[in-house]
Amino acid sequence: MGVYNLERLTFLLVDDNRFVLKILQDVLKTLGAGQVITAENGVEAIEFLSAHHGPYGCPVDMIISDLVMAPIDGHLLLKWVRQGKESPNRFMPFIMMSGAADTDNVEKARDGGASEFLAKPFSAQTVCNRVLEVVDFPRQFVATREYFGPDRHRKSDPKCPHDRRRISEKDATIVYSSDRVRRPRNDGDVFLFRLPNKLKEKVGGLGMSPPGELPLRHLQAADQHLQRKGLEFHDWALGYLATLSSICERALQQSVDQRARHFKNINLLAHELRGQGGTFGYPIITNVGEMLYKMTQAPCPTEDRAVKVIKAHIDTMRSVFRDKITGDGGEIGIQLMQDLKRAIRKYTFDEPRAEAAAAEAKAEQKNRGVERIVAPPPRSGSDD
Repeated sequence: MGVYNLERLTFLLVDDNRFVLKILQDVLKTLGAGQVITAENGVEAIEFLSAHHGPYGCPVDMIISDLVMAPIDGHLLLKWVRQGKESPNRFMPFIMMSGAADTDNVEKARDGGASEFLAKPFSAQTVCNRVLEVVDFPRQFVATREYFGPDRHRKSDPKCPHDRRRISEKDATIVYSSDRVRRPRNDGDVFLFRLPNKLKEKVGGLGMSPPGELPLRHLQAADQHLQRKGLEFHDWALGYLATLSSICERALQQSVDQRARHFKNINLLAHELRGQGGTFGYPIITNVGEMLYKMTQAPCPTEDRAVKVIKAHIDTMRSVFRDKITGDGGEIGIQLMQDLKRAIRKYTFDEPRAEAAAAEAKAEQKNRGVERIVAPPPRSGSDD
């Protein structure tokens, strides 16, 4: 197995959360990245890339972008990279990143032309895995009248050996140059772009059989960096909880039909918390944040008891930080989740919604391969 060196690679990292942006920048640098350029939203990223559209090529080798951003989110940024006339490299490897790693978002990113998807919370190892996947196994690009991007069929499906969507060489025009990017004019025509693996050449992997790896000392240093940043996350998250409490108070001062914007802001903050808790050793924060995110997605009830349920989630997360409950929390973690379950049942405003939120949270955590405590769905007519 070859050992790669990332010092000749330049990354463009896009995230509207400055705390996460700096953390991930540090992780990439610790893993050996030569340069990490940052942008705080899709607008800044497009402005930077547009400024480098010219005969000398783009200095960026790979983009890692958050999905949920304003005013231009990750999906729109990806669309511009793949289809925009001012895009400096429509073949740019693009890793989409989000705490909302549900099936719909992953499939939408894939259908938009994303190379890989990085779920939050992330670790140094998962970041490394996604980068190496792009380097070791670049997919050929496919151009049809409806799609331009990496081949969406990563592996053969034994259940569908005669998948008609899978294109063979006899059905397509093979292109070996990226100088002229165009789409077929006729329905049914397909162009397959098979380009040299410049990334593997840059990391010193030519002649090596995949998969490659990064030096173990770099991974260990990146993991230690994330552990040290756990203290900063503690303070950052407490600030978010204070903001959540303030929004709840403002919402209670308004009529029910005027609270939609407040619940939207609560939903966005819950998304940030669920995306980061597990990264810094607080998986219960990710779990509770995920439940709160699901329960406040529009359209959702906005009456007073809904606000009380939100406050119950905030109180649970405050307890986690107050007692510094890392990992699954053991018996204390179980008790916290049981208390939250009772509060949801006491102030429940939509039991099916609460049950669905807990079920979806559990399913997503299983898909990510991370075990966390999930609040059981509320049961009517019971106090336990």
